[in-house]
Amino acid sequence: MSQGSPGDWAPLDPTPGPSAPPNPFVHELHLSRLQRVKFCLLGALLAPIRVLLAFIVLFLLWPFAWLQVAGLTEEQLQEPITGWRKTVCHNGVLGLSRLLFFLLGFLRIRVRGQRASCLQAPVLVAAPHSTFFDPIVLLPCDLPKVVSRAENLSVPVIGALLRFNQAILVSRHDPASRRRVVEEVRRRATSGGKWPQVLFFPEGTCSNKKALLKFKPGAFIAGVPVQPVLIRYPNSLDTTSWAWRGPGVLKVLWLTASQPCSIVDVEFLPVYHPSLEESRDPTLYANNVQRVMAQALGIPATECEFVGSLPVIVVGRLKVALEPQLWELRRVLRKAGLSPGCVDAGAEPGRSRMISQEEFARQLQLSDPQTVAGAFSYFQQDANGLVDFRDVALALAALDGNRSLEELTCLAFELFAEEQTEGPTRLLYRDGFSTILHLLLGSPRPAAVTLHAELCQAGSCQGLSLCQFQDFSLRDPLHEKLFSTYLRPSQIPNASSPGSPTARANGTVQAPKQKGD
Repeated sequence: MSQGSPGDWAPLDPTPGPSAPPNPFVHELHLSRLQRVKFCLLGALLAPIRVLLAFIVLFLLWPFAWLQVAGLTEEQLQEPITGWRKTVCHNGVLGLSRLLFFLLGFLRIRVRGQRASCLQAPVLVAAPHSTFFDPIVLLPCDLPKVVSRAENLSVPVIGALLRFNQAILVSRHDPASRRRVVEEVRRRATSGGKWPQVLFFPEGTCSNKKALLKFKPGAFIAGVPVQPVLIRYPNSLDTTSWAWRGPGVLKVLWLTASQPCSIVDVEFLPVYHPSLEESRDPTLYANNVQRVMAQALGIPATECEFVGSLPVIVVGRLKVALEPQLWELRRVLRKAGLSPGCVDAGAEPGRSRMISQEEFARQLQLSDPQTVAGAFSYFQQDANGLVDFRDVALALAALDGNRSLEELTCLAFELFAEEQTEGPTRLLYRDGFSTILHLLLGSPRPAAVTLHAELCQAGSCQGLSLCQFQDFSLRDPLHEKLFSTYLRPSQIPNASSPGSPTARANGTVQAPKQKGD
């Protein structure tokens, strides 16, 4: 979860100042000398005992979880479990789960508001999702059903608890799995109260609680009413946050178990009833619920999200990776002792030339197989495992650093712009535009395609001229600062230090549409 800093590369804070929203992917924990002494003492005495007892209780959960599903067929598990199995096992798991969190230091769970019934709100959406302790919200919700990765079934005890929960499982390796999950969520949500409620963490990953990440539409596809559930940890020191960059699993667990008392607040907001338009548009529905929850929490609602394994932030009209893969490629090449400026990247403008990994190694003068495979993996491959050499040429030119930004954007345009059937003009179409932004800034390709369409609306063409492309990338003050920071090495503070660009806001936030728009 915790990632290394980019060294002498780091994203820009394009809108510094008190109005800038915080970076939700970075959590910094600063301890005073007195706090360090306290945590050392309590960590040596209290934390080991708490963690040991909590693991014992975790394993005691297994017999109850196993007993509920023992002897039942897969067909029987497609319906909610009733009778003695639910009474005995459900209450047993609920009681032991509360004991587990109590032993970890969560002595108080304060509940505000009233949980809606299954008929009133078949779906619960909880946010902000900031830590692996967040499943504590299941307790005041009476253990609703959850959505989890299918791979977690193989984890000892956790797999048994997921079977007990009759969780909806999604596999990252099976494209058809997501469709089945959507159908199952819709089936349970529209069962008329037959199934217990389904709980979602719509952000899909953990943040630092300072802003809401973009909500994924999965919880809203059924178009049924949802009840927002807010999670707060109002402790004097935030030891629970488990963000993309920050303390790792063991440190978060140790620090939290070393606290004399940890408090969690769970607040049930009024049920959100979707409009007709929202029930037909899950993305609009998700955005509007995110806005309501952010307002109740007093934090910004952002468009920041995880795309694959990379966090993506919003800067102006751009979506960019917090740490583009271009930086990692630079580190790989530097480790191999290769200077990008020494490579003859003679790609042919406007024409793709697909190369294999072997030709890639010859072109870059790399001999170590591991380095070759690592560097080659940073470029998009076709069905035959080949990459477009224009991608390689642009990446090497960006890493070289000897070209001005105007020369670099001109080269990017020349490489990916296409000749017109009539006239000498060359235009940059959506595929080339999205490739450039993905290579240089780590922008997700779908977001870049959408942005290209917006830029082309001003003219009658489906492509951008060189002047239009440079107006966008170099003459817009916000984007010019972004391009210059991402593409030019600069001696700046470590990304995890206070006041560094990645520790502050990373762009203006697009406001979600209002309900009924």
